[in-house]
Amino acid sequence: MPQKSVIVTYPDDTPDSVISDAKDAITKAGGVITHEYNLFKGFAAQTPATALDTVQTLGSKYNPVIEEDQVVKAS
Repeated sequence: MPQKSVIVTYPDDTPDSVISDAKDAITKAGGVITHEYNLFKGFAAQTPATALDTVQTLGSKYNPVIEEDQVVKAS
């Protein structure tokens, strides 16, 4: 199954347990957490796209933002 590189962010009031459950769902689906952010609540991951539906459902009360991770260049 192809992997997607994503960044998942949550509002500041999201409980750590919701974020932990999302990371567990990704690893159980065969994905890897590649970075955990400290400046905001969130993480980067390589994950099967199917796991992202689970992440969205688990955090639906907190509206996680799931964005494709990509290289940013200054012009």
